[in-house]
Amino acid sequence: MIAVLRLIRLFGWILACAPLQSVILPLKLPLSKRLPHIFHRGCCRILGLDVELWGERSRARPTLFVCNHTSYLDIVALGGVLPGSFVAKREVRGWPLFGWLSTLQRTVFVDRRRDATAKHRDEMVERLEAGDSIILFPEGTSSDGNRVLPFKSAFFSIAERPVKGQPLIVQPISISYTRLNGIPMGRRFRPYYAWYGDMDLAGHLYEMAGLGRATVVVECHPPVTIEQFKNRKEMAAHCERAVADGVSRAISGRLEGRVIRGRGMRRMAALARARARASAGGLLDRMGSAVGKVPPRRPQDERRAAGAPEPPPGTGESGRG
Repeated sequence: MIAVLRLIRLFGWILACAPLQSVILPLKLPLSKRLPHIFHRGCCRILGLDVELWGERSRARPTLFVCNHTSYLDIVALGGVLPGSFVAKREVRGWPLFGWLSTLQRTVFVDRRRDATAKHRDEMVERLEAGDSIILFPEGTSSDGNRVLPFKSAFFSIAERPVKGQPLIVQPISISYTRLNGIPMGRRFRPYYAWYGDMDLAGHLYEMAGLGRATVVVECHPPVTIEQFKNRKEMAAHCERAVADGVSRAISGRLEGRVIRGRGMRRMAALARARARASAGGLLDRMGSAVGKVPPRRPQDERRAAGAPEPPPGTGESGRG
């Protein structure tokens, strides 16, 4: 039942945002760049995705964000916290609903054929020259979410060309699906969120929508430029290592104590406060138990402590006969 309700809300949200974007996009209004960001955040809320942004996101415009790819859910999770247009394979444009939505989000569609590579690279450079950041998946396909596939160095060719006379900023980004209803997801449940191989899209979406709330960790790694490397292959290898290390830390639960930014910050802060209150309450309970075990002081003990004389024998504690 929860899956049906979520999907109804999702399609209602699409019907609310898509017509508006289809009107303002041709007019090139500033809202046409902002609305996809709002749309993705709304999708995350509806689908029960709690996105945590760790580390410092590059504020430079433009920036090339290079990320590992696990699922179509990466689009809404990353699109809600990173500014920029996605790069997708040309086939996505023809997908029912998703192709239309991708077009409205100003997606750059690329052809994998070698003779078309230069054309699409020029289109991406044109976007970058206009100040638009780009979100790229250099694996070229999606994985099971437990590992990172090799980054293809051809995707980094645009980093070799200066933008506005300056080296292009490239920031590696890790995305990981880590917890389900607050419990570590593990390899058993991660395929409910990872979409790869020959999985059916509609069936996968329905099953995923019927689950609880999932935590998605997005970690930003230090930005780099092509000037720091001998060539683009070396840059691709560096970014791949950074992203793979981030995924490994996230799915193994080793991100505790690192700096948190973004939507997950409020939830984690609330959790920390709850833990602090629980610890303080437990301490008070232990102190109360310890105090209860101490026998109460008798009146004569109080008088001795104050240096008062003892009452005459036989008069009782009150001094009456």
